[in-house]
Amino acid sequence: MESVNARLGGGLLAPAPPRAAPAVPRRAPVAIRAGMLPWAPFWLALGIGGWFLLRDEPGRGFYAALLLCACAGLIGPALVLRLAERGRCGWIWADRGRLAGLALLLMALGAGLSGFRAHLVAAPVLGFRYYGPVEGRVIGIDRSSSDRMRLLLDQVNLRDVPPGRVPQRVRISLMNAQDLPVPGQRVMMTAHLGPPGGASEPGGFDFRRMAWFERLGAIGYARTPVLTVAMPRDDGALALHRLRMSLAETMRERIGGQEGAVSAALVTGDRSGISEQTNEIMRASNLYHIISISGLHMSMLAGFVYAALRIAGAAAQGLAGARGIAVHKLAAAGALVVAALYLWLSGGGVATERSFVMVAVMLVAIIVDRRAVSLRTVAVAAVLVLVLAPEALTEPGFQMSFAATVALILVQEPWLKLSPYLPWWARPVAMLVLSSAVAGLATSPIAAIHFVRMTQYGMLANLLVVPVVGMLVMPGAVFAAVLAPLGLAQPALWLMGLGTKWMLWVAAWVAGLNGAVTLVEAPPPAVLPLLALGAALLFLGPLTEAGRLFLLLRRILGAGLLAASALTWFWSERPLVLVSAEGDAVAVLTRAGRVPSKPRGGGFAIQNWLEADGDSADQRTAAARALWTGPNADRQAMLGAGDGSLRLRHLTGKTAEALDRLDCQGPTIVVADRKLTASGDPDCIVLDAARLRRTGAVAIGIERGQPLLRPAQSPGPGRIWQ
Repeated sequence: MESVNARLGGGLLAPAPPRAAPAVPRRAPVAIRAGMLPWAPFWLALGIGGWFLLRDEPGRGFYAALLLCACAGLIGPALVLRLAERGRCGWIWADRGRLAGLALLLMALGAGLSGFRAHLVAAPVLGFRYYGPVEGRVIGIDRSSSDRMRLLLDQVNLRDVPPGRVPQRVRISLMNAQDLPVPGQRVMMTAHLGPPGGASEPGGFDFRRMAWFERLGAIGYARTPVLTVAMPRDDGALALHRLRMSLAETMRERIGGQEGAVSAALVTGDRSGISEQTNEIMRASNLYHIISISGLHMSMLAGFVYAALRIAGAAAQGLAGARGIAVHKLAAAGALVVAALYLWLSGGGVATERSFVMVAVMLVAIIVDRRAVSLRTVAVAAVLVLVLAPEALTEPGFQMSFAATVALILVQEPWLKLSPYLPWWARPVAMLVLSSAVAGLATSPIAAIHFVRMTQYGMLANLLVVPVVGMLVMPGAVFAAVLAPLGLAQPALWLMGLGTKWMLWVAAWVAGLNGAVTLVEAPPPAVLPLLALGAALLFLGPLTEAGRLFLLLRRILGAGLLAASALTWFWSERPLVLVSAEGDAVAVLTRAGRVPSKPRGGGFAIQNWLEADGDSADQRTAAARALWTGPNADRQAMLGAGDGSLRLRHLTGKTAEALDRLDCQGPTIVVADRKLTASGDPDCIVLDAARLRRTGAVAIGIERGQPLLRPAQSPGPGRIWQ
């Protein structure tokens, strides 16, 4: 009788069944066809990244040039191939020409897709401050970083605003605690609204870009109660969304506390019940990725269902005496269905959709007798994500998830060679330690670049928590879903609560350790592209069998780019003076740290600046440092000393409004949150509300005794989201 193991028929880690090697034409013997696919997302990302790096929105000439490049990428390789057939060039160069044409085509395609997507999601953005009644339909509820509940509305109506200028979506924070509406319910409130804010400093994170691709045209807050205009209708996707929110509320009630809130977030994606304190300890312990539905949960769930179905199918096959049934393919199909249901249940966010694509590609690879875990399957998933949503390339979640996945695949072969020499009982522990270390090393630089912090004990926290999530939390979610129709879900929910309680305890313990979080200075914008290019050139496989010298040179170049990335970050200097886009915040970098002009006002920008400096002080503490003098509405500071000194003046409120004409005495920079009458003194630089609306936030340095201004926005037409 066959063993059960033999009936499992291969699968996730088993090698694919042997196939006849494809016949490679004599005319092109050098191309390693399998090695081309992992480079496809690399070339596609180069085009996408290049489009996002443009200072101004490209016009028709740019896209015409892209079309010519795409045509060259299609026609050029065919011409080179004909030359090789006629003996006018070698087949090696012909094959390299084909690869160059493919690279050119994909880069042009990436840039073109980015422009198409940006114009496809175009929606009105509020261009002024609005106060008055706001009516709309609730399509989302979440919690802000200040622990306030927020409503996301569509089908918006604003008083005295023409329909063509009304944003498609608005997000409103509720300043007072109250009963929340349900998705699909039409509500009304009195709110303050404004356009989404730009980068808090040149080169910083541009919230307007993210809001543009989310069709979010205004943000604001409301102090009045939320009134119901119409109850939700029981149709469409919002009815399913209400069901999802109802499941989340049931889980929070049944499990209780923050354990229930975290469990609901893991299953439904609804994080509205998680307090900001819990979010903070999860960030400090490097466990925040577990709260968000990511590839970890999707792969754990799909892996558990796949293994369970394989074991059950093999057992049933053995009892029935049936043969010839590909149990592993049936198990993969079942896991794919469960993953799709999980995608729906979790709300289908961008990160969740990306995770589903990755898992789905791997499961389909099993069904069609391909290796599930390989660079090719990850490349297919990356290409699908980038084609559907090119803006995903700029998101930390995309960068970190694919970096971790690729790193784990690259160490798979060394691990398979090493693991037979380890005792059987040590292999799971060693594999867990290795995978956590590799994933941490791959994602830590990216996390530090985006979040300007490094968690020192994140590996320890993940070692203690990830196995529990895989063995208790996700299986508990599956059992709860199966037993819920029978009214027997409580034991499974208790199991989930036990796992999330352990996770929160570990997170609090690790976050409380001395030196758990280290703040780092924000790097220049060039650091991340250099890091990504260097890592790809260094670690991705060869494209051709010939040209070992070329491979060596490419890897040397990759190592050089990684070194350049580190040196650029290390030698970079933070701006001397930073001015917010509204003119309500100014801060100067001194030896003691950055000093804001006031202990209050412009808090969001100032907190971002302090964090980007690697400074853990809050605004009040930083403002107490010696530098600024004068009344609160007319603060002054001196930059430099002697003949090269420069006076900095910050005017706010009624003091700025009362000035009929600005009087500058010597070299002076005046910042105001109101419109000022400019001085005729050529040494006087005025950054008032009118000018800051055009420039956005401004960084100021001193070069050869002269002020050097660097605006966040291009002096030209700017990007479409600006």
